[in-house]
Amino acid sequence: MKHKLYIPGSVSELLDHLAYMMLNSPTFKDGTGYLPWQNIDTVFAALNEGLLVIRKKLGEERYATLRTMSDRMRTLFESDPDDTNGDARAGRKLVREMEDLLKSAAKPRSSQ
Repeated sequence: MKHKLYIPGSVSELLDHLAYMMLNSPTFKDGTGYLPWQNIDTVFAALNEGLLVIRKKLGEERYATLRTMSDRMRTLFESDPDDTNGDARAGRKLVREMEDLLKSAAKPRSSQ
């Protein structure tokens, strides 16, 4: 059975997705058996498509920064699948930085 990829559609959903990534990095394989198709490809496809969905809200500069961070994060996780050489830790640090950047995008702008 082919499963439809879940695409986060808001800042809040992207933050939830990043929390999932934090917990399941560096391989993103589901240990429960409920999501056997889940892997690094599907997780990053969802992240990048989700960023694309909210691109207008983010603005071009922030979107480009987040996409660069996503690409770097994936490289780090792929280079440390056993979580032994420090790259996975660096990838998780990027998750936190992405969360901070997304939260700043979600804050209402003050009108002064």
